Amino acid sequence: MITTGIVGFAFTLIFLGLIVYFTIADRKDTKIQLRVIPAINKLQRAIGLAVEAGSRLHISIGRGNLTGSESAAAFAGINILERLTRSTSTSDNPPVATTGDAALAVLMRDTLNTTYHDIGIDEQYDPTTGRLVGLTPFSYAAGTMSIIRDEKASAHIFLGHFGSEVALLTDAGERNGDLTLAGTDNLPAQAILYATAQEPLVGEEVYAGGAYLGADKMHLASLKAQDIIRWILAAVILGSIAAKIIGLDQLLLNILGASQ
Repeated sequence: MITTGIVGFAFTLIFLGLIVYFTIADRKDTKIQLRVIPAINKLQRAIGLAVEAGSRLHISIGRGNLTGSESAAAFAGINILERLTRSTSTSDNPPVATTGDAALAVLMRDTLNTTYHDIGIDEQYDPTTGRLVGLTPFSYAAGTMSIIRDEKASAHIFLGHFGSEVALLTDAGERNGDLTLAGTDNLPAQAILYATAQEPLVGEEVYAGGAYLGADKMHLASLKAQDIIRWILAAVILGSIAAKIIGLDQLLLNILGASQ
């Protein structure tokens, strides 16, 4: 258990170091070619249409907490919320956000408030656009479904930590004929979203939205860092397989056992 924690901590340090390096190194205004993610392309079109038609976007950042492993997906949802708020600041109907966690609700409202302040339109901030809709999985789903039905949003973005209740949310969006874009860190929920969401985000695509929607260099640096970490993990896995095949792992265990 201790060894696993050390390895995880080492990968975290490497990842953070790579992000800092790429952020500092990429100071030039160079155009980075990002691979096409159809879901993100449709979201960008939905943002433009929402501004033109005066319709509303709905983003739900799930029910993960800020102290567990679900926090990464929650922060990815918060980042998308900030980008959506900036992009639709000229619309008559600002985006509405929902969550199933109290701490996330506070952070969500603070993000909305700060974004409106940065744009210079503090008077347009409405605290009711950030809503805590339920503290249990299915009360959260029921509250979010009422938003989907009553707010008449043109697109729904589900990005965060979800369980099996997410099927109810995507089904409600589909019944309304709205665009449903969804991604999560929970593997069973990912399988559900792949089958039920119009545009599912798979794997690391959940964390790439900020870079694709015009966020700062830190997000682009994180994409590069993810690629390098992916190659390192692939090399470690292949190396472990090779060591197993030639018996090197047993030899190392025997050496360690003899030294003790």
